Amino acid sequence: MAKICQITGKKRIIGNNVSHSKRRTKREFALNLKTKKFWSESEQRFVTLRVSVAGMRNINKNGLDASLKQAREKGFVDLV
Repeated sequence: MAKICQITGKKRIIGNNVSHSKRRTKREFALNLKTKKFWSESEQRFVTLRVSVAGMRNINKNGLDASLKQAREKGFVDLV
């Protein structure tokens, strides 16, 4: 499974390690992804999502149903 947040759509980015002598080597900036179960009131079941911590804050702020609706519109999550 790809390292992509199912709510925000964030994914890893590639950058450079820069040494003191300014020599550059490739590196990866990884996400802070967590697998978490959320209770959906509208569906009366638990929904398991791979979300970043920023996605969790988004769910806490806007609510699970609103966040899932936005994620489905943008194509980040494909739940039944």
